Amino acid sequence: MTKDLSRYAPAVLSVFRVVYGLLFAAYGSRSLFDWPVPSPVRVEVGSWPGWYAGLIEVVAGVLIAAGLFTRAVAFVASGEMAVAYFWIHQPQALWPVADPPAGNGGGLSILFCFAFFLLVFTGGGSCSIDALRGRPLPLDRR
Repeated sequence: MTKDLSRYAPAVLSVFRVVYGLLFAAYGSRSLFDWPVPSPVRVEVGSWPGWYAGLIEVVAGVLIAAGLFTRAVAFVASGEMAVAYFWIHQPQALWPVADPPAGNGGGLSILFCFAFFLLVFTGGGSCSIDALRGRPLPLDRR
C-alpha cells in the first residue's frame, strides 16, 4: 500500500500547497479588504503589525498557491505565523486549543506555521510554477 500511495505524493503535496496558500491569502484579504467575510477587527492602512501581516498573508498566500518561489516564501510565511503566535496568542494563555479565556486562540497560527515550515523542506510539488521552471531556487540544493 505504501508503494501505491507514495507515487501520488508529489501531486498531493501540490494540492496541500494550493489549499494552504489560498486559505492564507483569504485570511490576509479578510484583514485588508474585509473580503471574503468581514474581519472582526478593523485594520487601518499602514498600521503595525496588522496591516503588514495582512499584506504578507495575501502576497505569500498567492505565491504559495501558485507554487512560485515556494520554499523562500513559505519560510517567510512560517516565520510570520511563529511571530503571530508568540506576540499575540501565547501571552494570553498557555494552551492554544481554545479561544480566550480558556486558551489563547493560536491554533490556526501554529497550523499555518508548521504547514509552511514543511513546504520549506519539500518545495511546491510536481504541479507548481517552480517545477515548471525546472531549475533549483536559492533554497533548493538538489
